Amino acid sequence: MPDRTLTILLAGGSGSRLLPLTANRAKPAVPFGGKYRVVDFTLSNCLHSGLRRILVLTQYKSHSLHKHLRDGWSIFNPECGEYITVVPPQMRTGASWYAGTADAIYQNLFLLERNSDARVLILAGDHIYRMDYAAMLAEHDERGADLTVACMQVPLAEASAFGVMAVDGGNRVVAFEEKPEHPKPMPDSPGLALVSMGIYVFGKELLIEQLRSDSPRAASTHDFGKDLIPRLISTHKVHAYTFGGLRGRVTPDRYWRDVGTLDAYYDANMDLLKPAPPLDLYQRDWSIRTYHGQNPPARMVAGAHGTEGLLANSILGAGTVIAGGSVRHSVLSSRVRVQEDAVIEDAILFDNVTVGPGARLRRCIVDKEVVIPPGETLGYDLARDAARFTLSDNGIVVVPEEYRFE
Repeated sequence: MPDRTLTILLAGGSGSRLLPLTANRAKPAVPFGGKYRVVDFTLSNCLHSGLRRILVLTQYKSHSLHKHLRDGWSIFNPECGEYITVVPPQMRTGASWYAGTADAIYQNLFLLERNSDARVLILAGDHIYRMDYAAMLAEHDERGADLTVACMQVPLAEASAFGVMAVDGGNRVVAFEEKPEHPKPMPDSPGLALVSMGIYVFGKELLIEQLRSDSPRAASTHDFGKDLIPRLISTHKVHAYTFGGLRGRVTPDRYWRDVGTLDAYYDANMDLLKPAPPLDLYQRDWSIRTYHGQNPPARMVAGAHGTEGLLANSILGAGTVIAGGSVRHSVLSSRVRVQEDAVIEDAILFDNVTVGPGARLRRCIVDKEVVIPPGETLGYDLARDAARFTLSDNGIVVVPEEYRFE
């Protein structure tokens, strides 16, 4: 079934709530977990699900994402009809950027019209999760659905951030409301709501028809959740596919996170440090692929004055050296250097960060190529930190890329 499917990965969002991490990169290109980029999770799901024809629609500050896709994902063989093709905005329908999720595909409608596949799988490139899309595609066919929407249950208090659905006994969608102020609970679970994951399977001809119909509507926001799906419910068979079931080859960890805010991003990284991480990165036949730079192994070594380092419950990227410093409950990317008597706790450090002797860092995110001076502190005096850096709602200090301390 995957061999009859064209996959479209939407990767053009600005990620404004992740600033300053998205000041120079698109949200899907933000590093994650000391090793990956956010987009690697969706692309790895495609790879393991047998999906080999993928269009990646980019837009906002896309150079870093393009480079990562070139270096880490040039793995398919065009001679066999396989590809991951980056599609930047081409202004084919006018001099405007993408106005919504549906408009992004509408502006590239010629790619659908030239494609011979029967179905289109639409994905977002900015979520952290593992999912066997082949199982969803199989259920779409078995139910004879016109559109299938992946869904999951979330606490009712969080549901207003999603498209909230209602289904009948056969999992046919009978109501859909995008980001309602007062979401409706599930009938048998008053504390939960059934929400869309932004993952859709369309019949290709139906998708083309709906995009053409939506484009001239002045009142439309040209968004799948706000416009297209609610209109289709009354006229077509819209099926809900439940995320995290036993069907499919991926272990059902049922972990899905939108890392669209600094606190959500920080918490998702910290989830990887739990004794039993809720996201299973260790399933051998469902590995998360990424680009690996040519880095030496990570190591610990005594500092200049003989101080032995300390490492506790942390992730270390390749090439990282702890030279007499202490690292606890933190995520360090490649070629980070922690010098003597420095203390790092509950922190996320991107590539090529150097932490000087005696510096103390806690509850912070430090973007790449930053040198922390000797004796500097982050996360201890939030008033001082807020005057220099971005502070998240939960008090996480975020140091931007290549920041230079005075």
